[in-house]
Amino acid sequence: MMKKLLYLFLLGPFLAMAQTNVYNYGFSGTTADMTSAGWTQVNRSSPTGASTFLIPTAANTAFVGGGYTGGNTSFVLVNYNSTTGAGTISNWLFTPVITVQNGDVVSFYTRKGGDGTTTIYPDNLQFRMSTNGAFTNDPATGATSLGDYTNLLVEVNPSLTDTDYPFTWTQYSYTISGLSGPTDVKFAFRYYVTNGGPSGANSDIIGIDDFSVDRPAASTQDFFASNFSIQPNPVKDIFTLTAKNNTAIQNVKVLDLNGRIVNEMNVSGADNAQVNISDLNAGVYFVKVQTENGVGTSKIIKK
Repeated sequence: MMKKLLYLFLLGPFLAMAQTNVYNYGFSGTTADMTSAGWTQVNRSSPTGASTFLIPTAANTAFVGGGYTGGNTSFVLVNYNSTTGAGTISNWLFTPVITVQNGDVVSFYTRKGGDGTTTIYPDNLQFRMSTNGAFTNDPATGATSLGDYTNLLVEVNPSLTDTDYPFTWTQYSYTISGLSGPTDVKFAFRYYVTNGGPSGANSDIIGIDDFSVDRPAASTQDFFASNFSIQPNPVKDIFTLTAKNNTAIQNVKVLDLNGRIVNEMNVSGADNAQVNISDLNAGVYFVKVQTENGVGTSKIIKK
């Protein structure tokens, strides 16, 4: 049992991989700061009103306690004045270009203003994605246009009920899937309310906070198995490391059970590598592969 526990202790550092934050924005500072950070917006409501997505400059009485984090003015809000009279609200806030891959988790917090004790005017928020990156076409004129944001990831209160949009900060998330590989995308928040506006039956005010894209922790063994193969294994002299899924190899290390590097080679973006370990003693080693998308580790046996 002692030997087994020691082996697992030594193996641990090769299997763990820290979570990576790909992008986050907490809506602190000012609306101008948000624009400088690459966020853009357009109001396609019909008819178009005066409301924009803005970061408040002082505490807003509709949001007691302020943002989810960061204080009274650390969130972005938009309201019913996105249209005039009774119209269709379609008010958009776009992120900068962000490179994502399958498995990334996109999340944000949102809430309605107020506490639900007075007359409730239902709100709706859509969270959408374009996979065209910097070449994304924004929604054209008209409240029904989506532009390139045809991927609906999350919708809060699509039925415009009195109860399904929270009055407290609530997190919503979506796990990216269906991409062919790392992809430049843009996300969009769409404040979308039919029969909204000052004279409409729907729409009031909503806030958004703590937008984040995170790459969850993953086993380096799983990453290796998904992206590489080793032949032969066990190996006498030379093994071939072959990449799958167009994964470019940057560096290959062979380590002993104590974590010491006993062989290393830089590969510079190739899809395979031949590694000579003929000078090593027989035993168990680890092959550690560095790529731009992560690190993979696998066990190899030297005969």
